[in-house]
Amino acid sequence: MAVSERDVVIIVAVVMALGAAGTIVPLLPGLSLIWAAALAYGISQGFGAAGLAAFATMTVLAVGATVAGYVVPQRRASGSGAGTSSVWLGVVGAAVGFFVVPVVGLALGGVLGIYVGEHLRTRDAGQAWRATWATVVGFGVAALVQFATALAMIVVWVAWVVAA
Repeated sequence: MAVSERDVVIIVAVVMALGAAGTIVPLLPGLSLIWAAALAYGISQGFGAAGLAAFATMTVLAVGATVAGYVVPQRRASGSGAGTSSVWLGVVGAAVGFFVVPVVGLALGGVLGIYVGEHLRTRDAGQAWRATWATVVGFGVAALVQFATALAMIVVWVAWVVAA
């Protein structure tokens, strides 16, 4: 049974929507899912000149936003005085929290890990909270950047589909 171009477009659109959700909900791979869906579309339907330009643009957008996902929270954390060890403790806390408390454990574990790390490092609850909050804001800004990028990637893909 052959899959029609319309079916491919619908499947790719659904996968891309899941990828966009994945930039906010950390259970899905987000930008890489959108990128992979575009690659699959190009392979199945052919790239052509418009497709190559669109796919290259989507790749640049994905790489830039992925880098921002790491750089923005780290800069916010270090700008508030948070130690690298505290950020890593937040990562460990997020991983543990993900398995201990479904759905909200990732965020709770991450925040708790950063706070505990900073409190142990500085012995100052106020400073620990300021560093934790700055880091959380950094992750929020990074998530918004990635979500906006996901939408931009999808718009580029739609332009590619229309141009084909």
